[in-house]
Amino acid sequence: MIRTIKAEDSMEIAVLLWEIFEDMELPLLQEIPQLKLMEMVAEAAKDPSYRYGVNRGLVYEHNGEIAGAIFGYPALEELSIDEPFRKVLQKHGFNPDKSLFIDQEALPNEWYLDSIVVNKAYRGMGIGTLLLKAMCQTASDAGFERIGLNVDVANPKAKKLYSSIGFIKVADITLSGHHYEHLCKPLEAHAKA
Repeated sequence: MIRTIKAEDSMEIAVLLWEIFEDMELPLLQEIPQLKLMEMVAEAAKDPSYRYGVNRGLVYEHNGEIAGAIFGYPALEELSIDEPFRKVLQKHGFNPDKSLFIDQEALPNEWYLDSIVVNKAYRGMGIGTLLLKAMCQTASDAGFERIGLNVDVANPKAKKLYSSIGFIKVADITLSGHHYEHLCKPLEAHAKA
């Protein structure tokens, strides 16, 4: 079942997101121990305006366990979505000028799909596709005409999934020193699907 995120989901989601953080080789991972960083992400996620805030995402719940999560937001908000995390960094004695994400990821005027992750135990069950379609609907309901995301060129399986539901490459982008392709999907195509 797909549902909105609750504050009590924060730590479980932070654990799931860790795989993304490691894949992106985010610099902050070298400075803050894993458990501490996950706790800080979970703490920041209780603020609805955070990148992983309670009103920025959806989860797929199966038998009381979060099987997958997806997060997105309007591109215009990208400059402010990490403010809650900066406050948590400062609260815990770390430099508030640091951030998990150092590069701009979204293109102008799009709904940006920031992160999607499915628990390894639930992969291959179509959960990722269901979450993607639900986020497309969220973006469409918010009045956006397109949704965008970045896919690592080293992950052709993910690109195949995105392509299968209508995402097409529109740009190349570098994030944390890794090459990505920026894919977009017109949301009017989603409404016909």
